[in-house]
Amino acid sequence: MEARYEMIIYWSDEDEAFVVEVPELPGCMADGSTYRDAVANAEVAIREWIDTAQEMGRPIPEPKGKLAYA
Repeated sequence: MEARYEMIIYWSDEDEAFVVEVPELPGCMADGSTYRDAVANAEVAIREWIDTAQEMGRPIPEPKGKLAYA
């Protein structure tokens, strides 16, 4: 399954790393010392989140694409 979930990426001074949040998958986050590392780690985290949800019989949200924020 190709991940097409929105990722929010930002620099964290506290962690001294790029942090990636995946809002459509509750609790799905990753980080990395570079932007690319953070995105690659997030792709792994997404796959693992989905695999775990499947194993537990939980629903997996469909990617919605760009989310709108008010």
